[in-house]
Amino acid sequence: MEDRPLAELFEPVTRERWRKAVEVALKGADFEKRLVSKTADGLRIEPLYEPAAPVAQPVRAPGPWRLAQRIDHPTPEKAAAQALTDLEGGADALVLVHRDAPAARGFGLDLSSVETLDTALTGVMLPLIALRLDAGPAGFETAALLKQLVERRGDDPAALDLDLGLDPLGARAATGQLAPDWEKRLSETVTAFAGYRGRVALADARPYHEAGASEVQELAAVLATALAYLRALEAGGHDLEQARDAISVLLVADADEFLTIAKFRAIRRLWARIEEACGLEPKPLRALAETAWRMMTRRDPFVNILRTTMASTSAGLGGADSVTALPYTQALGLPDAFARRVVRNSQIVLIEESNLAKVSDPAAGAGGFEALTAELTEKAWAAFQEIEREGGIAASLASGALAGRIAAVAQARAKAVATRKEPITGASEFPFLAEKPVAVLDVAPGPVAARVDGALPSQRLAEPYEALRDASDAVLARSGKRPTVFLANLGPVAVHNARSTFAANAFAAGGIEAIGNDGFSDTAALAEAFKASGARLACLCSSDTVYQTEAVPAAEALKAAGAGTIYLAGKLAEAEALRGAGIHGFLFAGCDPLALLPAAAERASA
Repeated sequence: MEDRPLAELFEPVTRERWRKAVEVALKGADFEKRLVSKTADGLRIEPLYEPAAPVAQPVRAPGPWRLAQRIDHPTPEKAAAQALTDLEGGADALVLVHRDAPAARGFGLDLSSVETLDTALTGVMLPLIALRLDAGPAGFETAALLKQLVERRGDDPAALDLDLGLDPLGARAATGQLAPDWEKRLSETVTAFAGYRGRVALADARPYHEAGASEVQELAAVLATALAYLRALEAGGHDLEQARDAISVLLVADADEFLTIAKFRAIRRLWARIEEACGLEPKPLRALAETAWRMMTRRDPFVNILRTTMASTSAGLGGADSVTALPYTQALGLPDAFARRVVRNSQIVLIEESNLAKVSDPAAGAGGFEALTAELTEKAWAAFQEIEREGGIAASLASGALAGRIAAVAQARAKAVATRKEPITGASEFPFLAEKPVAVLDVAPGPVAARVDGALPSQRLAEPYEALRDASDAVLARSGKRPTVFLANLGPVAVHNARSTFAANAFAAGGIEAIGNDGFSDTAALAEAFKASGARLACLCSSDTVYQTEAVPAAEALKAAGAGTIYLAGKLAEAEALRGAGIHGFLFAGCDPLALLPAAAERASA
């Protein structure tokens, strides 16, 4: 018997053979439309990549990433209890959130005195953890208080691991206001913290990401901000080595694992280019991560656990030095101990049980990741150069040029969300109208950070759908019943099921409850069932073949039975003729439910 490797017994696998097999499977469908997707920046995501030669890639220092937890309870004593619980539960980094920070969202601490800061960190041994300040416009004042606290406690500055988080340009992007003399104050703070370990300035991507920026725009804005800080520190008398070592970046991690991993790899390549252009030998960049605010939902919030876990995984695999994951109830209020524990334990599983931090750059040599990282790097460099031609990040923000480009991408994404081309589980897809409330702490939010003209907007993607659900809840509270729609299913279940399920899902996204049935073959029985349902709306659901003969008489029967508004699930060439028969609108894949559902809900509850 011949002893040969099993693989040698088969023909070599080539791209040509694979493509032929794909063409057969597609049965004439367009390859580009079915199997090739594009990012918000127009980057192609191919269905298949060949192995790539690993590219020399700056990576995170050996070891796991830091597991950071937000400390944002407004009461200092309770904030301290949060911090100790998190640290005892496995976190090794804290993010102290000031109430004036845009990320506080109505919560956070009033860090106006060293005593308050000391109380909020009661029992926390600073030399044993990493600490980041998230103070927004109050960054310089909060950093000074932290220095006083370190001196009061007698900690060794060289033993600390601090990120002061000073980001005056990011605060300008988020609030529309730029701190006066920020260059001078930044330089003075670097001098004041000489001998401390950590970073002073932070180029923060969150304001841009929350405004709807693409990955390329986010990278370009962060790179331009970091370079502005480098220039400011050099102008303030610091040598480039010292200035470079004072800067860190924070990127946003979202549920798109491919783009998030590639984005974190790309920022290290981009910063290395800046270092080389400055005549510096590249050193590991401190790249922090926080999971995306814009992907969080208030509806079906348990899905947020999946989103933040995927985002944390991707940031860690991409080389983030520290990951802060938002608890799954963050969009609903101040998260309780359970929500904080879930988000903390998710990362512990990734690091300790899944061992995802054991390899410094697991994406190296993977064709898809290498191609995406390279394309992101090149496009982000070009976008960064565009910001530089506009006079730098401050000038681009002041002129509105960067905001305009971000707004165009955000508008396209909003359309994709509206048409459910970019679905949001629990909000626009698979909504659950009977969901139970989840617990948050009984702490009322205070005023949010002030924003003036020129500030970038901050919006979660699910908000338009959540507004419809809120309106439905108000109707339920007022009348004891949600807006309803009767599904006028024609024919047996096998015929109407696909479209009746689609229609029920679409109406539920707008807070409209569907009344289902097994289907009708008789228009009189259909009309009687509609009357008995008490609904004001009806939606025809069946196959195109059935519609050809049954749609018009069914619509006429429903209209005679009192249906004020009739919809049809499907996209038909005979749409105008059907409108003449009394059909008001059409639900189909690719339609805009946000344009249809508000009026439908109003008619259903009138």
